[in-house]
Amino acid sequence: MSMNICGAPCCWGVDDVKNPYLPPWQRVLKEAGQAGYRAIELGPYGYLPIDVETVSEELKKNGLAIVAGTIFDDLLSEENYENVLRQTEEICSLVTKLPLLPVHEGQHFATPYMTIMDWGHDERDYAAGHPDKAPRFSEVKWAAMMGHIRGICEKAKEYGVRAVIHPHAGGYIEFADEIEAVVRDIPYELAGLCLDTGHLYYSGMDPAEWLKKYADRLDYVHFKDVDEKVYREVLGEHIRFFEGCGKGAMCPIGKGALDYPEIKQTLEDIQYSGYITVEQERDPRNSDTSLRDVKASVIYLKSVGYEI
Repeated sequence: MSMNICGAPCCWGVDDVKNPYLPPWQRVLKEAGQAGYRAIELGPYGYLPIDVETVSEELKKNGLAIVAGTIFDDLLSEENYENVLRQTEEICSLVTKLPLLPVHEGQHFATPYMTIMDWGHDERDYAAGHPDKAPRFSEVKWAAMMGHIRGICEKAKEYGVRAVIHPHAGGYIEFADEIEAVVRDIPYELAGLCLDTGHLYYSGMDPAEWLKKYADRLDYVHFKDVDEKVYREVLGEHIRFFEGCGKGAMCPIGKGALDYPEIKQTLEDIQYSGYITVEQERDPRNSDTSLRDVKASVIYLKSVGYEI
């Protein structure tokens, strides 16, 4: 088994493509290369252009490949379903034409992946991290969202792209019972899981325990770290998830509450092989410190035995 660390544009504050303060995508790729990464995620739909030649040139310039594309959208709305299917087709069409990463022995599925995250519901955004306060879908709405997710997964599969479902704080797939329901309702032959250590912690779960629990479903992993002091302050406010991140709820790996030596031992115990992407959500107006923080995460992870 072996693992390689990758990067993600959210470390530069890139989560909402409508945000007027996003740094240029070329700068993000350049700084990801400077940090030592060999691969990065595509980021939210519309951030990098859907143009093979343009993206290939910048990736080559910076010694990078794409590890995953992303659907980060409202997965319930029937009116939005055709939109996310179109996004899926365009993303898959792009990433399957870009240079591929090596496949590790024991890796469940080859990259690039399609990470699927539900987003865009105010009532859940303000309840991020609060399983006792967060409203839940009715059985009818849950079934509708599961149907849409299955459709997205099937569309990705047509392109040979492995879909992975990513529980995300502030969406309708966040808490323990919702992850269990996803595993119940989405067959593994259609999609695996991308578990995020920071989101698990933020939402009241022990990352090592949940990595073990779903080892057989775990196709891809995200790493982040949580500043405990800021996190506790944010949980006490009526605040959106990314507003909390803007206040510094997420920090460089090794500087927060998560035990990364324990997490590494867990991944070794379950024989996880493949790719792990580092994230640190922030306000893009603070992206001038992104390279510093990404480097700090890389240096720490290498110091405890991870490879880039």
